Amino acid sequence: MRIAIVGLGFMGSTHLKGLQTVKGATLTAVAESDPVKRSGDLSSIQGNLGGPGEKFDFSQVAQYADAGDAFADPKVDAVDICLPTHLHKPLTLAALRAGKHVLVEKPMALSLAECGEMADAAEAAGKVLMAAQVLRFFPAYTALKKLLDTGELGPVRSALFRRRCAAPAWGQWLKQADKSGGGVFDLLIHDVDMACHLFGKPRAVSATGYENLEAGLDSLTAQLHYDHIPSVTISGGWHHPKAYPFSMEYTVSAEGGTVDYSTENRPPTLYNGAGESAALVLDEADGYAAEIQYFADCVNEGKQPELCMPRDSAQSVHVALCMNESRAKGGATVNC
Repeated sequence: MRIAIVGLGFMGSTHLKGLQTVKGATLTAVAESDPVKRSGDLSSIQGNLGGPGEKFDFSQVAQYADAGDAFADPKVDAVDICLPTHLHKPLTLAALRAGKHVLVEKPMALSLAECGEMADAAEAAGKVLMAAQVLRFFPAYTALKKLLDTGELGPVRSALFRRRCAAPAWGQWLKQADKSGGGVFDLLIHDVDMACHLFGKPRAVSATGYENLEAGLDSLTAQLHYDHIPSVTISGGWHHPKAYPFSMEYTVSAEGGTVDYSTENRPPTLYNGAGESAALVLDEADGYAAEIQYFADCVNEGKQPELCMPRDSAQSVHVALCMNESRAKGGATVNC
């Protein structure tokens, strides 16, 4: 698979790093409007994960200022779209029309209707479309899913997913709800998608919180209502710019034990009813590399991304939007 990365901001640089260890994939082109970044100098990149930006050697890579030129390149088989959310739908549709497979960053789009257009277009074109819901490939979360899928813990009785960070200083578009969907939507889509991945789509949600995007404050606590699980909670958001540390965590409690994890020095661990604890066995792969590897395998083998289908990602977008709607209505229950 010959791939072009479109957009060399924080996520584009993250995908570049992950791509370096992917088998069966070659970076063939990049598309970026900033000539400095397009040259391979990403040292100015900031983000809420990982270290500072790096410099890459693009001497053997086609460099385009416009995404459309990358889509038109016959040497490109697939594109990896790492641009602001409001651009996901138009660029995905353009890439599919050009005959390219598409990996598009999360959130998939800003509305359920936009996601549907993208999925329909991919099906009509016979191409692979996958939204980069990377948590489905993070070892701490894949280990949780594997354990729950065995059924050995019995029914899940409660689950909490939490994600917090400083308001981003690297992308002003994130503070514009018409481009990002809002900070909570852009950030907690990870945990919404994981809840849907583990438990299915909830029948309804209710949420409370506070939003002031310009001040860098955007918080939400939501209850996802399921008939078969008494309590599923998603909580987090932005907590002032720059200094506040990033963290993500989960606690999932079932009849036979509780699994707990936090990036704040608590590796995924099972605590059972006998008072014993055991660390979960984790894959060693980097989540971003594993995500891109899976996409490349699907393209190379001519199969659809069953682990991360676009209509599943659309479902997560819908639930996240329902959470924002409930918050705006003071916690009213919103059917999904």
